[in-house]
Amino acid sequence: MTTEFDAWESVESASRVPGRPGAHRFWMHHAIGLARLCPPSATAFSVGAVIVGPDGVELAHGYSRETDAKVHAEESALNKLGADPRLGQATLYSTLEPCSTRASAGRAPCADRILAAGLPRVVIAWREPRTFVENCVGVENLREHGVEVIELPDLAEEAMSMNRHLAL
Repeated sequence: MTTEFDAWESVESASRVPGRPGAHRFWMHHAIGLARLCPPSATAFSVGAVIVGPDGVELAHGYSRETDAKVHAEESALNKLGADPRLGQATLYSTLEPCSTRASAGRAPCADRILAAGLPRVVIAWREPRTFVENCVGVENLREHGVEVIELPDLAEEAMSMNRHLAL
């Protein structure tokens, strides 16, 4: 017997499935919340990232400086999944455009990590400004390799809010 609560849970879960109405905003708000957990830095952005399976279930999340002073949000989330086959159907939500170059020697750019993981879709709130990198082309690199990139510019201000101490 299906209860009213079960029906509500079903609707609530369905709204989190990438591609369904409201799902991108739901997950981006979650990523923004993660960005607020970042230890402050004068030399790096505070970014949150969430990886969501095609069924609307969170697979992993990460945020800047979560595990060390140089780790990026996307890197942190992807590291938790390794070569998980679900990545081939997942969506990555990041509050900031994935980097196309890294100042940290020996660390791959997040756009390259996303391509290597086989993620088909990335959703971002804002493009990386020229604060630390002169010409970030993460979105362009992803699109050139067939990754669907969705931008949510109406959430950019909220996603930038924890970075106001930087020259944006």
